[in-house]
Amino acid sequence: MKTFFGLIIGLVFLISSNAYAQKIKIACIGNSVTAGYSLANPQQESYPAKLQQLLDNQYLVGNFGHSGATLLKKGHNPYFKTKEFSEALKFRADIAIIHLGLNDTDPRNWPNYKSDFQADYQWLIDSLKKGNPKLKIYICKLSPIFSGHPRFKSGTRDWYWQIQDKIEQVAKVNGFELIDLNTALNNRPELFADNLHPDVKGADIIAKTVYAHITGDFGGFKLNKLFADHMVLQRDQPIQIYGTANAGDLIEVQFNHITQRVITDRHGNWKVFFKPMKFGGPYALKVEADRHTILLKDIMIGDVWLCSGQSNMAFPLKSSATAGATLSHLNKNLPIRLLKYDLLAETDNVAWEEKTLNQISQLDYFSGSWAKPDENTIGNFSAVAYYFGEKVVSNTQIPIGLIQMAVGGSTLESWMDRKTLEHDDLLVDLLGNWRKSDFIQDWARGRADVNLKNAVNPKQRHPYEPAYNYEAGISNLIGFPIKGVIWYQGESNAHNVELYNHEFPLLVKSWREKWNYNFPFYDVQLSSIDRPSWPSFRDAQRKLQAVIPNSGMAVSSDLGDSLNVHPTHKKEIGERLALLALKNTYHKNISANGPVAIKAIQQQNIIIVTFSHAKKLMSGAGSVLKGFEVEDSKGNHYPVKATIFKNEVHLTVPAQLKIIQVLYAWQPFTRANLINEDKLPASTFSIPIN
Repeated sequence: MKTFFGLIIGLVFLISSNAYAQKIKIACIGNSVTAGYSLANPQQESYPAKLQQLLDNQYLVGNFGHSGATLLKKGHNPYFKTKEFSEALKFRADIAIIHLGLNDTDPRNWPNYKSDFQADYQWLIDSLKKGNPKLKIYICKLSPIFSGHPRFKSGTRDWYWQIQDKIEQVAKVNGFELIDLNTALNNRPELFADNLHPDVKGADIIAKTVYAHITGDFGGFKLNKLFADHMVLQRDQPIQIYGTANAGDLIEVQFNHITQRVITDRHGNWKVFFKPMKFGGPYALKVEADRHTILLKDIMIGDVWLCSGQSNMAFPLKSSATAGATLSHLNKNLPIRLLKYDLLAETDNVAWEEKTLNQISQLDYFSGSWAKPDENTIGNFSAVAYYFGEKVVSNTQIPIGLIQMAVGGSTLESWMDRKTLEHDDLLVDLLGNWRKSDFIQDWARGRADVNLKNAVNPKQRHPYEPAYNYEAGISNLIGFPIKGVIWYQGESNAHNVELYNHEFPLLVKSWREKWNYNFPFYDVQLSSIDRPSWPSFRDAQRKLQAVIPNSGMAVSSDLGDSLNVHPTHKKEIGERLALLALKNTYHKNISANGPVAIKAIQQQNIIIVTFSHAKKLMSGAGSVLKGFEVEDSKGNHYPVKATIFKNEVHLTVPAQLKIIQVLYAWQPFTRANLINEDKLPASTFSIPIN
């Protein structure tokens, strides 16, 4: 009887052992992020545990993470000396996921031993393969280290990217698949309480990212949301159609009687290219993959303009001064197409509820699709953008696509990408302390405090937060070719001219680098209103045209409202932007600028100011020229009589004063009225006496 039961038990053990042996074993090798440091229950909440839950029972996932471990063998806590490494070797895995390098950014490690990193990584790989020569290895690009980390500015932010480059080289040399954990998580700082270790949601994102690479399951076929009926594709540039699918899927795209086929890559991405085309349309687009067929119609080839900024760009046409005339005489046949990104929640003076807060943190803030022009779509679209597009179309006959992505009250910093901010010594701290920093306008901070009143997470995201609107919105447009940008923003940055002088060129440069194209960037100068800092801010905007290549500025101070930050005369502003584009981008022989002061000289008690961009100087809104004042050597300002004589402006000043500069339109709300023969206004300006 004992022998019989012994045989039964032995058989059960043998079956169990064989079942265990038949499982595909996955070894997750890494540091504290792998181990699940800071998680309440790492056995259930770490990314390897989450990965096990995602996979079916034919897989066995082992967690061999060791907190604080370095990849470097001479590092302060080398992984190869840990018991987890010994256990990983004994595990004899079929698949290994390696995520090491975060702790190598420590100043004890990278500055001293960086030249050993690639060789040490190769040694680790070779050691693992000794146990199983058929071992399949995935190399992970590092999960993020956010700017609030205590070592960030002292070296980590630079060494981190040097290590990323080395990791990519290791993967390339060995032919290993690279799993990008940085891209998966670098726009989710709220999941990293200590700026290094992800919480449960972060661990879940890592697990899903790893799962997709192991299984090739990236969620099935998807065409990028930018591609829809009524869209405009950029003329004279390679036409790119792209999306995601499972690894190895065949995608077939038909456009303009040409068929392109592509196999989805190992990262779940696919993209096809068609040769550049001249403007025209409409065309149809057909995409087929894995029994899915998408047919898009009314696709135009033309010029795509991104229209971004804050509330004056978002200001709808139906609320503008010319809405009635425009909407009642609408030409629906104009080849204009509109992509308006609606906001999940406006930044009104209300506290957001939990659901909204969660969606905003998940970057689920912008949504929209292409549309043809009608009373409804145009009425709700940006007035400045529509009038810009209407004038460009009327003068070129080229189809125009307008993409509106604007957020009321948004800061300039919110439209900049995280890496640019991180590597700027002036701006880096804003990423962590923006709600307490004087660099962010007090009004913007106050409004964010109201919106986030119900937030539990101290790192709750918000559209005024540095990098947010880039991560939630602009990043999704990168790679979609555009003709250029029109921009109306600054009201939420007008409190700090010096900061804006630094930031605005940086924003333009970073966007151009992302698109890999020096596209034109036309912005709107702030209007006039009774806010003390605005004259110097308007002057700074004027001067930045000389700093930023391929840029231009539309003046709006003559259209301001003394009490309302949203003046309703938007048609004039849109058309002034269009003049800049028509002249400088479409090379039309037209005037696009008002008078520009080039020199001021004093002859006794007369100061003579000469101008370019004016065949005939004129005074608008009445015969008396208004808006000029002078500053003396003691800093006193004096309004002065101004007259136009021989196409110059002559200023009469008291003979006893030592004048150092001339100021124009220097009142916050100004009635300055100097224009040229095309009725284009002069900008606010300051100019020294020569």
